[in-house]
Amino acid sequence: MLPSPSSTRATPGHLHTHKWRGRIGLSLVASLSVLAGMTDAIGFMASGDFVSFMSGNTTRLAVAISDGDLGLTLRLVILVATFVAGNALGIVVSRLGGRRALPLLLCIATLLCGAAAWPYETQLPALLAAIIAMGMLNAAVEEVNGLPVGLTYVTGALSRFGRGLGRWMLGERRNGWRVQLIPWAGMFAGAVIGALLEHHLGLKALFVSGLLAGVLGLLSLKIPRRWQLGYMPR
Repeated sequence: MLPSPSSTRATPGHLHTHKWRGRIGLSLVASLSVLAGMTDAIGFMASGDFVSFMSGNTTRLAVAISDGDLGLTLRLVILVATFVAGNALGIVVSRLGGRRALPLLLCIATLLCGAAAWPYETQLPALLAAIIAMGMLNAAVEEVNGLPVGLTYVTGALSRFGRGLGRWMLGERRNGWRVQLIPWAGMFAGAVIGALLEHHLGLKALFVSGLLAGVLGLLSLKIPRRWQLGYMPR
């Protein structure tokens, strides 16, 4: 028996909850994107390698292969593979932590602080720890109210925004495309902050990234459990 229209109509309370779940989720996305941008800028300026922007590292890998630079090729293969491993590890930690943000973000904070404390003379282990952390970060939020979001990369966000803009120009009035600028803006702002920090602290600026990850983890305790289940990957 099909439900009546009145039984399927959203109630004011449901709409209010939906709106606040979206606002809180997007605030979390913005904050985590700041963390990603900050960490990527610090890692890039300190080492010349991207920490979260694997599109850039992939292009660099292709150029290294064409130049016959075996040392750089091997280094970039390791970086890209490490990022993939970090994403996989993020899902594992998320599931083991009951799909709560706190355990995941505390692991990320530990990795970033460990990277900051690593001796500067042997930089690669610190870089790999930061890359694992950024891979794991993608398990913190995957969607908000059904809208896909990315945290450590913004090409997809800009593409979704641009396609939404094109549909709007054609008269279509779909929702959600404007919010794709939130992760982009967060990552941009974070990269500016990270660049300023790296100028003064070098790779040890990752301590600030680790502290931010820990603070965001603690703040996530204020987010209702059922909302977190909706944000994180299944």
